Amino acid sequence: MAFMTTPDPLPATPELLDDIARTCVALHVRMTARAVTRAYDEAMRSSGLKITQFVLLSALSTGAWRSVTELAERFALERTSLTRNLQLLAAEGLIEPVACKGRASIYGVTPKGRAAIDAAIPHWRAAQERIEGGLGQDDWSQMRDRLKALRRVARGAG
Repeated sequence: MAFMTTPDPLPATPELLDDIARTCVALHVRMTARAVTRAYDEAMRSSGLKITQFVLLSALSTGAWRSVTELAERFALERTSLTRNLQLLAAEGLIEPVACKGRASIYGVTPKGRAAIDAAIPHWRAAQERIEGGLGQDDWSQMRDRLKALRRVARGAG
């Protein structure tokens, strides 16, 4: 049985710490994700939905998901976080459990949820156009492809 060795620690010099702050992929992706989320949430505030809620409602409205686990895997969410968000949507009457086979659970969008999606679409579209327009369609398309590649690499599949 092989044992993994831990590399010798590097001293936490100001130069090393500055290099980490400038180059850390996780830091920059998280900073970007927070900034984009804030932009969508601000644009959608008057709809009453946050971008995470809107995306979940939209995904559930397709009826394409067989379980919460499948939905969590598709959107790279922790199952417990997804379950908590689904419970909040259910408490608002936007989704409800639907019958399914076995122990799997999934939710369907209620008429109130569909109305919320319809009301939020113009706000989402405004945020989308602002951000996509700021980047340019070609740059956004390339960035989306690069983000997909980054997710594959992070999962160890790339």
